[in-house]
Amino acid sequence: MDLTGIDVVIFDKDGTLIDFHAMWGGWARELGTRLEEAARRPVAPDVFAAIGFDPSTGRVAAGGPLATATMAGIEEIVAAVLRRWCPSVAAARRATEAAWFAPDPVALARPLADLAALFDELRGDGRRIAVVTTDDRAPTDAALRALGVRAAVEAMVCGDDGFAMKPAPDPVFAVCHALRTEPPRVLVVGDSPADMAMARAAGAGQVIGVLTGVGAAADLVEADLVLGSVAELLPARR
Repeated sequence: MDLTGIDVVIFDKDGTLIDFHAMWGGWARELGTRLEEAARRPVAPDVFAAIGFDPSTGRVAAGGPLATATMAGIEEIVAAVLRRWCPSVAAARRATEAAWFAPDPVALARPLADLAALFDELRGDGRRIAVVTTDDRAPTDAALRALGVRAAVEAMVCGDDGFAMKPAPDPVFAVCHALRTEPPRVLVVGDSPADMAMARAAGAGQVIGVLTGVGAAADLVEADLVLGSVAELLPARR
C-alpha cells in the first residue's frame, strides 16, 4: 500500500494493537459473576446480551457496546439492566458499584505485532503515530508504556477525554488539530465498523481494517484494504 501523502497513522488500540479478547472476554465473564453475587439474581445473561458479549464463544459483537462504547457508557448499560432486576434504583446502583471493576491494562495487554518495530519504521519514514480508543486514558497510557511504545505515540484520544467518540469523526479531527495536519493526510487503522465509519466521516485519506479484533471482513467493507493484522502493514506498503 502506498502511503505517499500520509503524515499521521491513527491506530485503534484493542483489537488492532493488542488482543481484544484477552483484554475484554475474561473481564466480561468476571463482571457477570460479580454482578450476580452483588445483586443475588441471575443477571449475567441479560448483561452479556446488552453489552454484546457471547459467553459461549467468547466473541464480541462488532457493533455492540463492548466493542464501541466507553467504559462509562458500558457501566450505564449494565446499571440499566440491573434496574430491571433489582427492587429499587438504589439497590441496582449499589450492586453495580460493588461489582464494577476495570481489566488490568498491563497484565492483559498482549501485542498483536512487534509494535516497537512497526512504530519505529513508520516514524523513520517521517510519519507520526496516534492512538484513538474508547478505553479510558489512564489504562491506555499504562498499556502503551508496558508495551514500550508510549513515547512513540504523539497524540491520543481516549474515551474519557470528553470528545464524541467513534463512529463520530471528532477523534480524527482532534488528532489532526494536535499534530497540525488535515484528515486527507491521515491513515486510520482499526478492527471495527465504528473505526471505519469514524475514518470515513472525517474524510481520512486512507483506511485499513484488520481481522484481529471484533470485525470480520464483511464488517470492514468501508476500508481501502483489509489485512490479517497490523503485522502486515509495512510489507503491504512495499
